[in-house]
Amino acid sequence: MSETMRNTALFAGVAALIVGTGLFQSWNAALLILNMGLISAIMALGVNLQWGFAGLFNVGVMGFVALGGLATVLVAMPPTTEAWAAGGGRVLGGLLCGAAVIGTAILAHRFMAPSRLRGLVMLVILVGGFFAYRAVFDPGVEAVEAVNPAGTGYLGGLGLPVLLAWPVGGVLAAGAAWIIGKAALGLRSDYLAIATLGIAEIILAVLKNEDWLSRGVKNVNGIPRPVPYEIDLQNDPGFVEKVQGLGLDPVTASSLYIKLGYAALFTVVLVLILVAAQLALKSPWGRMMRAIRDNEVAAQAMGKDVTRRHLQIFILGSAVCGIAGAMMTTLDGQLIPTSYQPLRFTFLIWVMVIVGGSGNNFGAVLGGFLIWFLWVQVEPMGHWLMQTITAPMADGSALKEHLLDSAAHMRLLTMGLILLLVLRFSPRGLIPEK
Repeated sequence: MSETMRNTALFAGVAALIVGTGLFQSWNAALLILNMGLISAIMALGVNLQWGFAGLFNVGVMGFVALGGLATVLVAMPPTTEAWAAGGGRVLGGLLCGAAVIGTAILAHRFMAPSRLRGLVMLVILVGGFFAYRAVFDPGVEAVEAVNPAGTGYLGGLGLPVLLAWPVGGVLAAGAAWIIGKAALGLRSDYLAIATLGIAEIILAVLKNEDWLSRGVKNVNGIPRPVPYEIDLQNDPGFVEKVQGLGLDPVTASSLYIKLGYAALFTVVLVLILVAAQLALKSPWGRMMRAIRDNEVAAQAMGKDVTRRHLQIFILGSAVCGIAGAMMTTLDGQLIPTSYQPLRFTFLIWVMVIVGGSGNNFGAVLGGFLIWFLWVQVEPMGHWLMQTITAPMADGSALKEHLLDSAAHMRLLTMGLILLLVLRFSPRGLIPEK
């Protein structure tokens, strides 16, 4: 079998799994898997840019995904006018004050000669600036969070179309990646992993605790959608007449229609990013990145600025993850900072890239669909398997209860087993890098 036929068969197999879900379970479940598979494929492409192209070990994926989610709040939610009137100006003033303090410290470090005086000046700037920043910022935050804390308690957003939040999510993630890259890309791979993980946790801590920005653990609900609401379709006589003519229930049809709308939007984004990634991979820039990945010393000897190129690819991959994060929050319709767990947005995405084929964009897409399908379906399959195994056992048996309780862990067992099998029998992934 040729390589093209084999790869086509792999994608066809994953498509058959999703279609089978629709036929034997429900089309709503199948379309939900499809939509999250599309988003997962985009995340996997972002990680593949960093690891597959440049060998950068980024385990802070969830931080960039969360910034994409925050972008939907900042762009699409309506502004809370009462909160802005109460303390919005002071919050902005405090943020500007903090930025001015950091900028002044950087200038002092850059233009003063190394000496004890420079250290003393920087200490005075940073310590004094910190207290000045808090004096301006804290009262504004308290005033904002006191405005109807059960319903709002935050500044809100700009009230713009939510689709604009997707590129903004990429910009936010890219900005954070630039800051992180400037500080951490000089580190060795294992230290880079620790640094990105730690910074991602800092980002999540900010989202969970700064209520004025994202409502913290109270979550932001009702994020506007780029597609209609189901209830609006169900109240549309034209839509009801059409679906009833097809023999469908309007409630079910409205849900399918919305999910198909999301699938179309997500597919467009995935195709655009995939095409751009393929063009980059086959360009001189892509060949240079792989040369740096394979031998940094030789690349430096040829005059390549390795750190600068690493920063470029780190920013690009993080931006893609930020776009995917904005898309996922749009699909969910709410921002839940506590949901950004390392297992879901770091380990799982890395499994997608490794299983699909590190360094191959189509492999990353395949891994995104396949691993997400298994992540969703393995747990109910595990419950069915355990019920079948324990059926002959007496009710109340300790072993039976233990096996049934263990079904919840089938996801982790399956992911680990798949990863081991792929690394053993196809260490370069299902679709290896050419």
